[in-house]
Amino acid sequence: MHPPTPDVLITPLGEHHGVRLLLARDELTHPELPGNKWRKLKHNLQEADRQGLNTLLTFGGAYSNHLAAVAAAGRLTGRRTVGFVRGEELAGRPLNPTLVRARADGMTLHFLDRETYRRKHEPAVLAALLHETGPAYVLPEGGTNSLALPGCAELARELLTRTDFDVLAVACGTGGTLAGLLSGLNGQRQALGVAALKGADFLRADINQLTQQATGRTYTNWELRTDYHGGGYAKLGPELRQFIVDFRQRHGILLDPIYTGKLLRGLFDLAAKGHFRRGSTVLAVHTGGLQAWAGVGGAPG
Repeated sequence: MHPPTPDVLITPLGEHHGVRLLLARDELTHPELPGNKWRKLKHNLQEADRQGLNTLLTFGGAYSNHLAAVAAAGRLTGRRTVGFVRGEELAGRPLNPTLVRARADGMTLHFLDRETYRRKHEPAVLAALLHETGPAYVLPEGGTNSLALPGCAELARELLTRTDFDVLAVACGTGGTLAGLLSGLNGQRQALGVAALKGADFLRADINQLTQQATGRTYTNWELRTDYHGGGYAKLGPELRQFIVDFRQRHGILLDPIYTGKLLRGLFDLAAKGHFRRGSTVLAVHTGGLQAWAGVGGAPG
């Protein structure tokens, strides 16, 4: 499989309260593996090859972008894929569009009760799952591990050569994309993460741990905002939906309902509150995830 087109389109979003906003369109880099999911998988797939493992085993919720991406990567690269889905009660119900697509891409789906799912990384639990599936390369939930960072670091280095900016901003689920961008920036610019889930303060320690593992250092040129989760992970309230509708009408760009919608809404609000220095440039990353609209009744507008 060839990697996605390397050059990321950068779209100006205009000036808001004295702050210039740009959007890096990483959702356009590959028709089936867009954005950060491909970047986080890239070096993990190379490691799976090095270990001689042709099966990918991973975890996710019922609407997981990561499950969909791993399934697509398996089909595109000739790998077997296995997905363990959180929620045993889902096993007897019709599959949602995300899981239908994953199964169509060849992924074998197993449903875990929530207690077992919480313990999925315990050695005994993981050994039992591998005994069931056979030898496999294990990808964590969300695809975040130390090997996920180099692919995201490549994006940061590309953006540094492509345009001038003061702050690089991204939505955060597990923190892997932000950690990778930090390692690519290597202290040259500020970075800002907007958490997509409620109670995400723990991500600060996780991000520091990831960069320490991957690069041997931690960084201080970043901040994490935890006040734009919109009610929690995968919660799409009327205000966020309306923001996404208005954004699409104004800029012709569809944001996803789980990550980039919250990111851009947060950035617009921060600019209005004077959080950024007037005259500065904020570059946000559209990380993809548009398949999630199928699970919430389709894209608006």
